[in-house]
Amino acid sequence: MEQLNHLLFTWINATPDSPSWLLSIALFLANDLIFIVPVLIVALYLWGHHHHIAFQRELVSKTAIALIFAMTCAKTLSELFPHARPFMEGFGYTFLHHAADSSFPSDHGTAIFTFALAFLFWHRVWSGAIFLVVALGIAWSRVYVGVHWPLDMLGGLLVGMLGCLFSQLVWNLFGNVISGMLDKVYRFSFALPIRKGWVRE
Repeated sequence: MEQLNHLLFTWINATPDSPSWLLSIALFLANDLIFIVPVLIVALYLWGHHHHIAFQRELVSKTAIALIFAMTCAKTLSELFPHARPFMEGFGYTFLHHAADSSFPSDHGTAIFTFALAFLFWHRVWSGAIFLVVALGIAWSRVYVGVHWPLDMLGGLLVGMLGCLFSQLVWNLFGNVISGMLDKVYRFSFALPIRKGWVRE
């Protein structure tokens, strides 16, 4: 597996001769595009057509459960099975500063793949497909700029799938209770914005 990891990394990783425009795109994808996750989660919970808001909030709640579980699993795996990043091994080229911590599975990969799979499973096929393309772009970019191995991203995908499975099981058992509790907390915390009409009731 390590030989495959090294081979795939060599194919993908940028070099000093790589086009500057492609490197700029990769740095944006690797660093900034992940913020689409919290932005969309907040937006879908607070705003939307009144016919769709209940569906959106269920989607957000299930996605949040999946993300929490997946990120916890990713952190646990990285602690139990530490794996050096490419630059820690002096392998390839690095174009993005990163802490010298464990690389497997990728936190970015775990978050964005969990998010994409959540939309694929619980929203629409077209939205899930779009976010899977975004996830693949982020996964490629993290390898391209030299901070992850390709199999770190595969690990993120697998952990994301596990997170979505866990979330669905939890929702099947406790969905109504969780939904009711979140609704009470939301109405209490956002009483003023709701009253002003700034956010959906």
